[in-house]
Amino acid sequence: MKCYAMLGIGKTGWIDKPEPECGPLDAIVRPLAVSPCTSDIHTVWEGAIGERSDMVLGHEAVGEVCRVGSLVRDFKPGDRVLVPAITPDWGSVEAQAGYSMHSGGMLSGWKFSNFKDGVFAEYFHVNDADANLALLPDGVEIADAVMLSDMVPTGLHGAELADVRYGESVLVIGIGPVGLMSVAGSALRGAGQIIAVGSRPVCVEAAKKYGATDIVNYRDGGIVEQVNGLTSGRGVDKVIIAGGDNDTFIDAVKLCRPGGIIGNVNYLGNGEFIRIPRAEWGCGMGHKTIAGGLMPGGRLRMERLSKLLKYHRLDTSLLLTHRFTGFEHIEEALLLMKDKPRDLIKPVVMI
Repeated sequence: MKCYAMLGIGKTGWIDKPEPECGPLDAIVRPLAVSPCTSDIHTVWEGAIGERSDMVLGHEAVGEVCRVGSLVRDFKPGDRVLVPAITPDWGSVEAQAGYSMHSGGMLSGWKFSNFKDGVFAEYFHVNDADANLALLPDGVEIADAVMLSDMVPTGLHGAELADVRYGESVLVIGIGPVGLMSVAGSALRGAGQIIAVGSRPVCVEAAKKYGATDIVNYRDGGIVEQVNGLTSGRGVDKVIIAGGDNDTFIDAVKLCRPGGIIGNVNYLGNGEFIRIPRAEWGCGMGHKTIAGGLMPGGRLRMERLSKLLKYHRLDTSLLLTHRFTGFEHIEEALLLMKDKPRDLIKPVVMI
């Protein structure tokens, strides 16, 4: 089969590979639509997860089931399915402890384009199909549904990690597609003031539509001073980090009030350490919690998130700024995510 792969750090290209085999609990799926992710960029061009050779890229897809294993009960060939980016092993002790995304080891629920071939292929393998696939609801557009693989669950997980509650003030740092979904998630959870940090006009306009009450442009000066100006110097109850770098935690800690929570869903692709300001962290005793987590995967989450689209609680079409038709455009879409033109939020390739 034809695949688009990471050939090595800094190198990508088209290769041929055998079609994946289907175990008794598994499914083989043909992609109907895929989308590249900034995580693919970190993986290839920053070497964030180390050297990989001829590994098929991609972890965001909606597909059609082609084959199922003998023990799969709830899916059959021809079903159109949502495929989460995180596909845990649900029988693992980590899953039983409530951390399915770390089944088999830290971050090991993230299998596509990490430990095994991803979805940028004519066919791809899904482990534990009954627990990791979900049917695409009638009336939900395929292109919109691709965002349910990663952007929506990751962004909403930021709001979950920060434990956003009604009426609270929330700062979302970074309003790419994940940050936009953190803005939307904060609004869905009832936040009051939502301050979004970003500079690209297309993202700023989307953030306002998703519920941001204030916009801070980091190109206009330090975000600490700007956010303090919007909050009478008091900072915010909750911070969600969905962009930036290892030093972004400095501003987050400074702006988080005592008793507040910082939820990080940003993939830190390089460096050895993050920096936390000692004094502003209350010399280690400021009751400022930092929580970082990989988004949960699995069928139940996909089914619930799909209802947000079906019943018009969330409109992911605002994220889709570049649409391609044809498998051969995967490379073009990936390079868009690498170069990030100012009119880009997210590309989708319809297959």
